[in-house]
Amino acid sequence: MCEPRGFCAGVDRAVQIVELALQKFGAPVYVRHEIVHNRHVVEDLRNKGAIFVEELDEIPDGDAPVIFSAHGVPKSVPEAAERRNMFFLDATCPLVSKVHMEAERHFERGLEIVLIGHKGHPEVIGTTGQLPAGAVSLIETAEDAENFKPENPAKLAYITQTTLSVDDTKQIVDILQSRFPEIVGPHKEDICYATTNRQQAVKSIAEQCDVVLVVGAPNSSNSQRLVEVAERAGCPRAMLVLGAQDIDWDKVGHPDTLGITAGASAPEVLVEAIVEACRTRFSVMVETVRTAEENVSFKLPRELRTAAAE
Repeated sequence: MCEPRGFCAGVDRAVQIVELALQKFGAPVYVRHEIVHNRHVVEDLRNKGAIFVEELDEIPDGDAPVIFSAHGVPKSVPEAAERRNMFFLDATCPLVSKVHMEAERHFERGLEIVLIGHKGHPEVIGTTGQLPAGAVSLIETAEDAENFKPENPAKLAYITQTTLSVDDTKQIVDILQSRFPEIVGPHKEDICYATTNRQQAVKSIAEQCDVVLVVGAPNSSNSQRLVEVAERAGCPRAMLVLGAQDIDWDKVGHPDTLGITAGASAPEVLVEAIVEACRTRFSVMVETVRTAEENVSFKLPRELRTAAAE
């Protein structure tokens, strides 16, 4: 078992925002996009009265709160909400907001901006949406970095999605810095502490494992990266699973050592269920390998702090 694993501070804050909004204002509470990329979390909140939509125009007029997901949103979204006089709460992870602010500062300085990330991911859509169309160039691979042609190599900056592979991103950054020595990077790397810690934890056990199970969703970038990291670090087989009910036990086989971790949006209850499922099939001795301590927490929106205290 890897530690750290599972919920990060940004996910914990986002889920709390929905739960406290339901507690303070009552159902329904509307959430634009999945609050975090995990079906179990979304269904639990839906059962409590949250209604998930993809766009604001799906929300009827009224005074029900609207919450923006942890991945962040383009500026056009809160602007549209304000035009409709909606009461909204922003659950964007503060570490994603940090990247948004970096992008704006680079733009104000007249720098061309490169965003390292995955096309179509909500976080990438939110980050590019902080600036006018065309102000940000997306780079997904090392090949993209080799082929990128800036307008002015002397006025260039890069930012990154927070949930990328640490190793892949370093390779891309190394290429950009080699090609464009004056490129400006973040003061502190954009890949978040939770992504980095979970990848390091998986690396520490991968070689010793016959199979690694990563608890997470297919649309969760940080969970997908954990599968890749485990395989690259020497595990013969790494598998992404939503929960115990989704495990293909034939593929798992009869490993001597089975590793388990969880993406940053996967709750611990899913990990516990997998351990119990293993106990019904194997003789199990649980060993925890901890590579970092996490004590990060983020403030809740002002409107919900009283509810949290109660």
